[in-house]
Amino acid sequence: MTPHTSADRPVLCSIVPPHMLERLAESDNPAFAEAAQRTLLVDATQRSARAEAPPAPAGGEASDKPQRTVYDAEHGTDLPGVEVRGEGEAAVADTTVNRAYAGLGATFDLFAKVYGHRSIDGAGMPLLATVHFDEKYDNAFWNGEQMVFGDGDGELFLDFTIPVDVIGHELAHGFTQHTANLAYFGQSGALNESVSDVFGSLVKQYALGQTADQADWLIGAGLLGPAIDNGVALRSMKEPGTAYDDDVLGRDPQPATMDDYVRTSSDNGGVHINSGIPNHAFYLLATELGGFAWERAGRIWYDVMTGGTLTEEARFSEFARATVASARRLFGDGDELAAVLKAWSLVGVPAN
Repeated sequence: MTPHTSADRPVLCSIVPPHMLERLAESDNPAFAEAAQRTLLVDATQRSARAEAPPAPAGGEASDKPQRTVYDAEHGTDLPGVEVRGEGEAAVADTTVNRAYAGLGATFDLFAKVYGHRSIDGAGMPLLATVHFDEKYDNAFWNGEQMVFGDGDGELFLDFTIPVDVIGHELAHGFTQHTANLAYFGQSGALNESVSDVFGSLVKQYALGQTADQADWLIGAGLLGPAIDNGVALRSMKEPGTAYDDDVLGRDPQPATMDDYVRTSSDNGGVHINSGIPNHAFYLLATELGGFAWERAGRIWYDVMTGGTLTEEARFSEFARATVASARRLFGDGDELAAVLKAWSLVGVPAN
């Protein structure tokens, strides 16, 4: 039976792919193996808890201001933890808390100021985050209600609040949950992951004021620890498959085109792997158009996600066709439409 994402009981979406943790869990280094095994166990526990949880309340005051609350799990696993910073309160001594608070705000700003979308649900949903989750926890996740950040083990991964695109990525799973609600399996699941990478990258670019040509198009830059000798990030939208090639992590398995599409039963049908294909299509579109990626390329993706035309089990070709229709509706038969068609053609996905 194909698992579905549900707006009532969404799956737990984490930033570090299972295939990466599974490799680390078999490491010859006992410390690396222990950290990965513990993280996989905690992730499995959280997924089970999520499946049994009641529907999450959503919505708040649909204003132009975020409603942020940051909690401290104090290295335990009970959520949300102790409240340590609320909306409008001054920065605290803990830089992890402040980074989480700022990242929630940066994500809110992109959606609200660029697209007029109040919070991730469009209705002012309060943005909640818990930091210092568990001991040496090598992940961050969205559980349908809030963000959760591990501190990393310090060798493989550093503090998960460091890359703002990680925060944007995970909150964007909430955006997908409340819009197109893409099923978390196979191609629709890869699209779910890709949409989070797209908007995570746009959050970073918007916060830094970067054009498409200035952006690094990396997801999780600054996250890999000192034990990783040959790696720059978790994923690359510019060059999928090149983010790392390391003795400890292995080699980045993401394909850039349909020629190298990976068929697998693991990771819900390779959702973190095949997301490289639509990721690369977005990169190609954004750089072809130039300027700020959130203005035209991002607008097309946002329009598709909120337009109500996608099926929950959308395949790459359905999504591609939807972007073509959106580009034509928003911009007419001009450069944007031509660039969308070219991008999908280059990654081998039919868009007509």
